[in-house]
Amino acid sequence: MAVPKKKTSKSKRDKRKATWKRKASVAAQKALSLGKSVLTGRSKGFLYPQDEEEEEE
Repeated sequence: MAVPKKKTSKSKRDKRKATWKRKASVAAQKALSLGKSVLTGRSKGFLYPQDEEEEEE
């Protein structure tokens, strides 16, 4: 027979939520930084395909 789970405390819930939001913030910051470096041409550790038209010129 199914038994209800114990209630999670507010502090545990809030801690989990804060961790999740912090991870999202860090990931967004890294993505923005990578995008900026790619646009300025200063990125060294990131390879992306370039159009063939640009290579021919």
